[in-house]
Amino acid sequence: MPIIVGFVPTDEGRAALTAAIGEARSRASRLVVVNTSTGAALVDARYASEGQLGEARRELDESGVDYELSQSVDSKDAADVIVATARRTNAELIVIGLRRRTPVGKLIMGSQAQTVLLEADCPVLAVKAQRD
Repeated sequence: MPIIVGFVPTDEGRAALTAAIGEARSRASRLVVVNTSTGAALVDARYASEGQLGEARRELDESGVDYELSQSVDSKDAADVIVATARRTNAELIVIGLRRRTPVGKLIMGSQAQTVLLEADCPVLAVKAQRD
């Protein structure tokens, strides 16, 4: 059973990737890295560029874990894509990065992390980026 990680090119996304690599190593599991966008905006900072994906691939290659990197533009929110991927692959774990949000930001924008936590059928590991 694989481990699914939601990857975005941010400090939180990199922290999630690093944690997921550690989990994949310790469990001898395959890692499925998911980067997605709804395509609703002309520029989506969560959708990784080729250079950002290249950096992630280098980290994954150096780690030695078996992995698959998936990038898509989908009509669904990232949380829904992550949960659907976990269900489709019968994942044993989902790893996501968390960022601080104001109460108003949560109210207006919703929370992808909350959706994953509530909808996932498997355990979810939520990690934070280190503060400077």
